[in-house]
Amino acid sequence: MSGVCSIFSQVLGVFSRAEFEQAVCQHRAEHHARGFSSWSQMVAMLFCHLGRAQSLREICGGLAACEGKLRHLGVDHSPKRSTLAYANEHRPWQLYQTVFKQLLEKCQREVRGGKKFRFKNKLLSLDGSVIDLSATMYDWAKFRRTKGGVKLHLLLDHDGYLPQYAVIEPASKAEIQVARKLVLEPGTILVFDRGYTDYKWFASLTAQGVYFVTRQRWNSYRKVVKELPVPEKGNILADQMVMLGHRSYRTGVAVRRVVVRDPETGKQFEFLTNQMDFAPSTIAKIYRDRWQIETFFKALKQSLRVKTFVGTSANALKTQIWTALIAMLILKYLKLKSTFDWSLSNLVALLRQQLFVYRDLWTWLDCPFEPPPALTGIHDQLRLAL
Repeated sequence: MSGVCSIFSQVLGVFSRAEFEQAVCQHRAEHHARGFSSWSQMVAMLFCHLGRAQSLREICGGLAACEGKLRHLGVDHSPKRSTLAYANEHRPWQLYQTVFKQLLEKCQREVRGGKKFRFKNKLLSLDGSVIDLSATMYDWAKFRRTKGGVKLHLLLDHDGYLPQYAVIEPASKAEIQVARKLVLEPGTILVFDRGYTDYKWFASLTAQGVYFVTRQRWNSYRKVVKELPVPEKGNILADQMVMLGHRSYRTGVAVRRVVVRDPETGKQFEFLTNQMDFAPSTIAKIYRDRWQIETFFKALKQSLRVKTFVGTSANALKTQIWTALIAMLILKYLKLKSTFDWSLSNLVALLRQQLFVYRDLWTWLDCPFEPPPALTGIHDQLRLAL
């Protein structure tokens, strides 16, 4: 007979229990806890995301229905709704931020090859996405008169398209306020959209040795300092050195402006960068790859539980979002370890159906549509009984 435990148990095996317990002690997450461990809380919240549970009732009921299989998960029994709700509301969400960082390091070690660009610089994308909330249920997260919301700010590493950094802030907080707090290594290339336009921040990035690529606002003022040569034929319309700002203010740094025409639509796109060595076509390709962070947000919201929540307090909401990011890292890790060409949507959909199936996870990941090996050494009557 098969000697493996459930696929959900094998998925949880990507975590180091020793490191997890260290994080629990670091944040004193189980201070005054009685019977319900932080590990059980994380298992329940990961089941919420990977099992697509809609409510506390479905989380607890779904685990209770698999009571005999929970010991393989390191859980003695399914939680009560009130117990899980209390833990989400009171246990520090910072615990799961630390667990996220632990798992991120493990994922980064699995990233190998497949770079789209020849340069060796680290390429990162920065963006934020609003998560809408009810203004009456989440009165602490008021955004507009009739709605509330929080904003998930994310830094995406293009090596493996892994989320390197995340922060959850009120939706009313400007994106540039979060961006100014970032500390990046010299030589990093940061890509962001026009919502982060701040000329003083541009100058600060240049002083730190950090390169940036962004779009130019249509109403921005610029003064051309120098025209750089461009091919006579092609889609590069202009390559200039410019100064940005109002007539009474300058950035104090020379910024490169690249104008490119899209060969498919004929539209013109204006890019700003402080990277002087790359070809204009490379600057355009770098910004085009920024779309991957939009794809990440779309996958996060469609595949995991970050649009409806099982708690209304700020702590419960952040706990659910951080466990969603952990679940996303799990999916990324499984994709990196698999030889099958998974799409993220197919992986999460099929994994949801297989969570409590007793089958080798890594064999299933490589050959998901092949039947499991036949049982051997069992009496025919026992085989019929199975």
